[in-house]
Amino acid sequence: MACKEQSVSIDLQPQGLPPPYPGAQQGFPAEQPRDFVLWSIFNVLLCQKLACLGCLGFPALIFSIKARDRKVLGDLEGARSYGTTAKVLNIIGSLLVVVAIAAVLFVYFWRP
Repeated sequence: MACKEQSVSIDLQPQGLPPPYPGAQQGFPAEQPRDFVLWSIFNVLLCQKLACLGCLGFPALIFSIKARDRKVLGDLEGARSYGTTAKVLNIIGSLLVVVAIAAVLFVYFWRP
């Protein structure tokens, strides 16, 4: 007796639910906004330990986490807005850390 091959397919998208992101209807994924969480964690550690600038890195970390939460919920515009704010705060924090380290090195090595 011959065995008959059967094909089994499983639909991974539940029926009746919309696609997980807005661009899926057109066949291409929507560009995901960036959340800059790793950069924010790096800035928190640098601001806290190296430059002694206190809590200057925490607002960027908060906005990064908010951007990631919005991205998970599917609110891409909200995620893009929070991500942009996190990016600006990270740039400011990074510049302040560089200036503080440069000032410490300048004072340390510039002794008459």
